[in-house]
Amino acid sequence: MLMGRMCKHCGRVVIPPRMFCELCFNPTSKWVPLADTGTVNTFSLCYISWNMERLKEPQIPAVIEIDGASKQVGIMHLLGEVLPKKVNIGMRVKAVWKEPHERQGAITDIKYFRPI
Repeated sequence: MLMGRMCKHCGRVVIPPRMFCELCFNPTSKWVPLADTGTVNTFSLCYISWNMERLKEPQIPAVIEIDGASKQVGIMHLLGEVLPKKVNIGMRVKAVWKEPHERQGAITDIKYFRPI
């Protein structure tokens, strides 16, 4: 399960969680459970790895608007189990999680998001 924070002043739910709302500058007041599904807002095809090595198959980082969070609020993560030419804005995705014994309570507990 993913967790967001809700602003009691404007009602916004944000992920990643933050202690204040950057729109109305009020403190967020409570934790909100969120789904592990969402919608691709934007994406890129990366043919160069983080350590500047050329990749034969691109990595596909995407900003994903998580279901239950406010619109235009998302997290960046990788897409997987999808051909680059099949990725599109608006595509529905679901998290693929690491095995329970491998999880540490971090966003890296999600291996990637796959199309649903």
